[in-house]
Amino acid sequence: MRTFVVLAVSIVMVGIFFCPMAMSAPPMPDGLQIVQPDPSLPKELSAFFGKWEGSGTSQYFLIVEKIDEEKASLYLHRTGAGDAPTGWHRYEGNVTKERGKYKIWYIGQLGKYEFTVKGDYLNYSGPLVDVRLKRVQ
Repeated sequence: MRTFVVLAVSIVMVGIFFCPMAMSAPPMPDGLQIVQPDPSLPKELSAFFGKWEGSGTSQYFLIVEKIDEEKASLYLHRTGAGDAPTGWHRYEGNVTKERGKYKIWYIGQLGKYEFTVKGDYLNYSGPLVDVRLKRVQ
């Protein structure tokens, strides 16, 4: 019984110390130049700006580096995605407004990917991905 308790406590301690490291953000990408949105930009659109993270079948980190009413500069990092490329990738996203809601979309290797704001979250969807990202500092 004592061996079982020691083993259980050891497993919990390892989880406490090492699990937070699993979702730690990767180093910032080379060439990153954060540009604050213009104050005249609608708040629904400037809500996309910043750093986001989330996980599904992979871990995702997104930086919306710059945004205006037509374009958004994006850095996306994926890990653990099987055959999908890992590391930072830069995309030029298009900003559109459909049915009164803004979205950012880009064409990737497998097709069209979209970001939409839903409350305090950013939904990222496209071929083989559907994940909710949360804002990080």
